[in-house]
Amino acid sequence: MGLLSNRVERSSLKPGDHIYSWRAAYIYAHHGIYVGDDKVIHFTRRGQEVGTGTVLDLLLVSSGPTRSHAPCPTCAPSEECHGVILSCLNCFLACGILYRFEYDVNPALFLAKARGGTCTLAVSDSDDVVIHRAKYLLDNGFGCYNVFKNNCEDFAIYCKTGLLVLDQNTMGRSGQAISILGGPLAAILSTPLRLVTTNVYGMAATAIGAYCASRYSADIGMRRDVIKVSAEDLTRRLATGMIRVTEPSMLPLLSAAN
Repeated sequence: MGLLSNRVERSSLKPGDHIYSWRAAYIYAHHGIYVGDDKVIHFTRRGQEVGTGTVLDLLLVSSGPTRSHAPCPTCAPSEECHGVILSCLNCFLACGILYRFEYDVNPALFLAKARGGTCTLAVSDSDDVVIHRAKYLLDNGFGCYNVFKNNCEDFAIYCKTGLLVLDQNTMGRSGQAISILGGPLAAILSTPLRLVTTNVYGMAATAIGAYCASRYSADIGMRRDVIKVSAEDLTRRLATGMIRVTEPSMLPLLSAAN
């Protein structure tokens, strides 16, 4: 893997790897855990790779990979509706390029990879523990899909680290979601500079600095609002309502825009 690219060959994969593939002009990436034998366990919104439950899905789904209507001879149809599914590597990639998510990266490399959702400062657990979590959640589910708090990247990062965000009102583990929200936040934080300077470069530098700071502080490896939770305990908490993840509502965003 290079400095700015995590692209890998299939032959280099090993069970327990966190892999991903970019979709349609790099709008978003789909993440999963490779468990060997050309199989991937990944989290979806009831079989759909990404979704918000809102009108934004028209854009997201239209930008996703084109699926063949012919059933895959390798992938068994999912009998569960909880969203965690097992697919062959070909179906997971959907003709896309294979990338491997990096763990325990140094801060300089983390910030050099400006696009979120490719690496983390957090340390991965052993491969056998990662595979156990993924297979357990395949049988028991990972809760309700939420594009901002509980998406496919959140699933893969949990499998790799076992880290659970305590405050369900904050962002999840996903670097993609943090990047999406971090850009507008950086622009807002740099706006006051317009009152004291008209230097475009100065405002741009401040916006970039704010974006990097938000990414760094929100990374799962830096957060202090996380605890280590076993897959068994996680599903128990979900079943008893100790953890509640709901599908996102766009109403607050629309109200803020107005």
